[in-house]
Amino acid sequence: MIKYKLECKSCLKTFDSWFSSSKEFDRIKSLKLLNCNYCKSKNIDKTLMAPNVKLIKKSKITQNINKFKEFKKKIRSYQNFIRNNFKYVGDNFSYEARAINYLNKKNHKGIYGKANIKEIKELNQEGIKTQIIPWFNDIEN
Repeated sequence: MIKYKLECKSCLKTFDSWFSSSKEFDRIKSLKLLNCNYCKSKNIDKTLMAPNVKLIKKSKITQNINKFKEFKKKIRSYQNFIRNNFKYVGDNFSYEARAINYLNKKNHKGIYGKANIKEIKELNQEGIKTQIIPWFNDIEN
């Protein structure tokens, strides 16, 4: 369906009308079946009209931003818990995790640090359980 803004050349009034296609409009006009709603004249033409563009509602965008902020806040709370309760080992995470596991260190503080996917897979294959947590830097964007 297509909506056209039509103008009567006799009384200069405009009105809207729906057509199944632009070809259908041309066919109806050529058969002289199109007339003005006001003066019944058959002297009708299409006028310029703005396209009907569907915009994303601001509320939807705001809702998505709020969900992201909520998610980020939750991740930050996890980060704070980890910083306060675990030992940071940096890039030595794989080595330290193996040392704790194979040396059967009973009284050890949990660790966190950096490891790549390959190292994490190797640790999991060895039976050393790890968790991947998204980490936001302290810089706020």
